[in-house]
Amino acid sequence: MTIGKYSVIYADPPWRYSQKGLQGAAEHHYPTMSIDELCALPVADLAAPDCALFLWATFPQLPEALRLIRAWGFTYKSVAFVWLKKNRRADTWFYGLGFWTRGNAEVCLLATRGRPKRQAANVHQFIISPIEAHSKKPDEAREKIVALMGDLPRVELFARQTSPGWDVWGNEVTPTVNLWPSWPEVTEAGKEGEVWPM
Repeated sequence: MTIGKYSVIYADPPWRYSQKGLQGAAEHHYPTMSIDELCALPVADLAAPDCALFLWATFPQLPEALRLIRAWGFTYKSVAFVWLKKNRRADTWFYGLGFWTRGNAEVCLLATRGRPKRQAANVHQFIISPIEAHSKKPDEAREKIVALMGDLPRVELFARQTSPGWDVWGNEVTPTVNLWPSWPEVTEAGKEGEVWPM
């Protein structure tokens, strides 16, 4: 593990939902982790003394996301990005089912430890982008993070792809950072037996 190297940590955790309908949808596409498993990850060890954490969360999981931020040694500051989802094939808004209202937006929370500094004051909060593969976040988020924070050492956790300038960790990529001494071979998401190594 690379101790204390990263000034930016970007994470899209595989949230495990307690409600069966939502959980089934996520489990169909990738293995999920409980909040206790997520909190146990030694993410704080990756962070530089001055570090910004960008954490994707769904609205039903906001309490868990705030707990995870604290467990990883960060303090919640704001919502960095609000992703307003468009449909894949038409220039219309995407609508999920939702618990109460028909859901559309997803948020990326911003948390810090130490005193990281923003490098630009013109980075906007909204991302308007079509949905892609299940749970895949817009590439624009990475671009906005670099614009906001600068070209600093950075890592993406639970990565689904490699991106220039980013170290990665996840079960769908060849990790460049290991949170465990023995990491399983990379396999396609959803294959039988694929689990997070807890």
